[in-house]
Parts: sequence; structure tokens; C-alpha cells
Amino acid sequence: MHTVEIGRGKSGRRAYSFDEIGIVPSRRTRDPEEVSVAWQIDAYRFEMPLIVAPMDSVVSPATAIAVGRLGGLAVLDLEGLWTRYENPEPLMAEIASLDDVRATRRLQEVYAEPIQEELIGRRIAEVREAGVTVAARLSPQRTAQFHKAVIDAGVDLFVIRGTTVSAEHVSGRAEPLNLKQFIYDLDVPVIVGGCSTYTAALHLMRTGAAGVLVGFGGGSGHTTRTVLGVAVPMATAVADVAAARRDYMDESGGRYVHVIADGGMTNSGDIAKAFACGSDAVMVGSPIARATEAPGRGHHWGSEAHHGEVPRGTRLELGTIGTLEQILYGPSHVADGSMNLIGALRRSMATAGYTELKEFQRVQVVVAPPAP
Repeated sequence: MHTVEIGRGKSGRRAYSFDEIGIVPSRRTRDPEEVSVAWQIDAYRFEMPLIVAPMDSVVSPATAIAVGRLGGLAVLDLEGLWTRYENPEPLMAEIASLDDVRATRRLQEVYAEPIQEELIGRRIAEVREAGVTVAARLSPQRTAQFHKAVIDAGVDLFVIRGTTVSAEHVSGRAEPLNLKQFIYDLDVPVIVGGCSTYTAALHLMRTGAAGVLVGFGGGSGHTTRTVLGVAVPMATAVADVAAARRDYMDESGGRYVHVIADGGMTNSGDIAKAFACGSDAVMVGSPIARATEAPGRGHHWGSEAHHGEVPRGTRLELGTIGTLEQILYGPSHVADGSMNLIGALRRSMATAGYTELKEFQRVQVVVAPPAP
């Protein structure tokens, strides 16, 4: 990849966001109705390759059940308001009513309430009783403390998600989480991330994870680049991690680790480009936050927004545009890629001549200036 000289003492790779690439149609097109977007990780099959991110503004037990019944997967945030309060609905309404100046401070206050282990089991049980696949998230910092309660409650997929997760976290203050040993000891598949480089992804794959999250999470609501200066454009990050998946397959004798693009996808075109760069699935938040059923009431925030010392996210006001089913499957009444996300993915694949997601990963792409 082209290296750019930033100054005499520093050079950097040229990296690309989804806005800067385009999918190239092939000589053959397909009927969108003949396209399959089904996705399977471990023993769990889903009719759409879309995971709803573990954010309180988009995933409650009720929306996790609704997404599961629509053929997808939603991840409960076990460090969110649903495990801190018996009934967080009044707080959700309050957060939605605040102005931007007061929102961050109030988020810090309400998330200062301790997590209740009993509520972890209850929220997971609520989703499990509905008969859908149960996925739940903890941060690396909380995993050792609460993982037993999560497993005992019957979670199907365990997600360890942070802004940046490494297989070799060094700390002089506490015993770090040994991901390889931890994943080996669990009886459920683990999805872990985020990461954004070939090397970091390869190390995470070697821990035994079933899937790796690419990106810093938070997506449109995070300010990690502004606060920490940390940023890797998503198209390049996904392509690099997809290369790590390929090389790890050779190294491990054929073990396939799923690559999941996490964050930075605000419309259906971004989602299609994530697959074109090598993703097996996508994790999104803001597109689902605009559903009428979303608990954020048209507002969106992630765990970065209420960090007690260095908030790296904001509460966004997105408004609502339709039901969860309309956003996922249409029909759409707007032309901005915010509705019928799965229908648009099918059509993109059909236009490029592909009927399976794994084939679509090989589609040709070009570097193109962002649309004005």
C-alpha cells in the first residue's frame, strides 16, 4: 500500500474509509430474490448478517427479542442501564429530553450506579425465554468479574467488546485478562474486539475467538479520534483483518474466524462495502437507533459517552424514521440508504453478480472520491 511522507521523520500508510471506495459491477447480474444473505457463526445461523451493537439506545431485552425474530442478532450490554436499574425506562426518557450540554454529565451520573449481578441473569433469561439466540457483552475490564453469571444464565454467544482490545494487555495495577485461557475454559463461542490492524487481529484469532470485531465501536457517536487521536479508516481496517483471517486459516490448518465490521456504517451502502472489503457480518448501532421501537427514543449513545474520566462519545439526536422491520427489510420511503438495509445489500450483491456473501467478499472495488 502507498506510503505517504508526513514529514522527514514520519511516514504513514494511506488508508481508506468506506466513503472513499466503490463496488464495481461485474459482467453478470443476478435477481435480488436469488441472493442469500444468511450467515452462520459456530452452531448459530441467522437469516441476515447484521448484529445490533450492545448500546442501551438500541438494545433492550424487548428489541433483542424483536431483532432475533426478524432473523438477526442483537447484543445486550451487560454494563448498561438494564443491569444497573430494575426499570431504566424513566432514565431513558430523561436522557432523551436533555440538551447537549447536560447530556454527558447526566450519562456519567446514571451509569455510576453499580451493576447488579442478579439483573444480568434476569435480562439474559428474558431473551432466552423468547426462543431467540442470546448474545451479551462485557468489557475486558468486567469479564473476569461477571462472566460466570453470564454463562450460568445461558448465554449463547459471549461478546467481549471494548474500544480497543488486545490479546496482550499489560497493566501494573491489576491482573490482566488472559484471553486465550479464558476463551479455552468457556463452553460458548466468543466474539472479541475491537481491533483495526492485521497484527492485532491475528493475535486475537490465536486466542480461539469465533469472531473478531473490526473498528472502535461507537461509530457515528464516538469521538475517539478527537479525544485520543486514535483512528483507522474502516475500509482499510476490514481489509487488513480479512487478510489476517486468510493467513490464520493457513496457520491453523483451516480454522475460520469470522470478521465483523463494527461501527462507522450509517447507511446501506456502507454495509455493502464492508462485505466487499471482507466482512462476514456487520455490527451497527445508529441505523437501528432510528427505529420507533429503539429504547433511546430517537437518540443514540455508546459506552464511550459516559466514561467517568475521559468521555469519548456524544449523545446524538437522530430522530425516528420507521419501524425496526422497515429499517431492516423495507419498504423504504427515503433515498438515503437509511431504510431496507437488507434489501439494499441483496440488490448490491445482485448488481455485482453474486448470490452468496462469501463470494461477494471477492468483488472488485475502486478508490473513488466521496460523493459531494
